[in-house]
Amino acid sequence: MIEYLYNDAIQLLHQLVATPSFSKEEHNTANIIAAFLESKGQSVKRFNNNVWVVHPDYQDGRPTILLNSHHDTVKPSKAWTFNPFQITESEGKLIGLGSNDAGAPLVSLMATFLYFVHSKQLPFNLIYAATGEEENSGEAGIESILDKIGPIDLAIIGEPTKMELAIAEKGLMVLDCKAIGKPGHAAREEGDNAIYKAMIDIEWFRTFQFKNISDVLGPVKMSVTQIKAGYQHNMVPDVCEFVVDVRTNEHYSNKQALDIIKQHVSCEVIERSFRLNSSFIPANHPLVVLAKEMGIYCYGSPTTSDQAVIPYISVKMGPGDSARSHTANEFIYPDEIKEGIKRYIKILEQLKF
Repeated sequence: MIEYLYNDAIQLLHQLVATPSFSKEEHNTANIIAAFLESKGQSVKRFNNNVWVVHPDYQDGRPTILLNSHHDTVKPSKAWTFNPFQITESEGKLIGLGSNDAGAPLVSLMATFLYFVHSKQLPFNLIYAATGEEENSGEAGIESILDKIGPIDLAIIGEPTKMELAIAEKGLMVLDCKAIGKPGHAAREEGDNAIYKAMIDIEWFRTFQFKNISDVLGPVKMSVTQIKAGYQHNMVPDVCEFVVDVRTNEHYSNKQALDIIKQHVSCEVIERSFRLNSSFIPANHPLVVLAKEMGIYCYGSPTTSDQAVIPYISVKMGPGDSARSHTANEFIYPDEIKEGIKRYIKILEQLKF
């Protein structure tokens, strides 16, 4: 059966790569996924560009596991040398936009769900969801169906992790900062240079260390990534604006981190959102214990995923390699998909709450 499911997964991946599905524009890939699941006899539910199915042996009172991955992609860069919207087989690779992030995890989790559709022996419920707007953290993605899929006890989020288990994930908060000075002529001792004022705060962002360091995720990381100031060479600028990328660990919510930041800087600080908080699964959770027994490497992920917007205990795991994501000539090895399906199945067969 696994060989049959693997072949179906590869065929579906070909269709998905051939269909542009940028964030907020995933309608056509949602149609393809829904049609595929219906062809397998599944009762498909859909909201926006999110598609999900519930295991036919769903029983109230049992724990429920969500298998989720996303079918939207970033836009291809000009550095691509292959057609991004076509699977090209070269040197044992399947090259195409979204093949690795997150086409391979998406089709592997789908194959895993279909494998268990034929089993009535599961001690838990299964729901599979293929969702949109992950790449832009959009509110019409998985966040929009949380109230529709019911309570979840554990979510396995399909992202390329080399089938290693990400047991924690850093949160993300973007800050728009503004240092205010006074304009003046650059040739005279006039004005209050906003760039110099911003430099003081930027140096604080560069050097400050939050007290609580995570054993899994390490310290909170802050990076100044954009800056803008000045209109002409002979005028002291009265405004300097800069952007800070903040990656929080599980010891700080984004709101808590912002409160600490505001205590130390003099510039205006406005957060774009508090939505993307860090996630963490306890080390004694049955899934983590099982993964370690199976020899699966567990680690903390510095990148964000849909874990950031779901309120459930969750992990991130899938075939492929995060280092290939968003790169030109993105690819997946077919064996990674086959082995991904096998490992997902083995985990769920042995998992006990």
